[in-house]
Amino acid sequence: MKLSDQIRRAVDAAGVSRYAICKAAGLDKGAMSHFMAGHVGLSLPSLDVLADVLGLRIVADGPVKVPPRERPGRKPKCRKAGKQGRAGP
Repeated sequence: MKLSDQIRRAVDAAGVSRYAICKAAGLDKGAMSHFMAGHVGLSLPSLDVLADVLGLRIVADGPVKVPPRERPGRKPKCRKAGKQGRAGP
């Protein structure tokens, strides 16, 4: 389950209104509404504050698996048929 889904569940299970959570976290009510609807994400600082207000702690279950970053490489130069390159003097 995604972190954002877990936070949404925690907000719903908090037992207080979303407005109270927004006020305690200093978050905009509209941004929270869009986040809860799954339309947008929240910034890391906002998630940090929200987690603090909800009493949540982020814990990794195991080693973090980050896929290798694809690095754009140079395209190989294509040689036209019949050309061998420059001839030296």
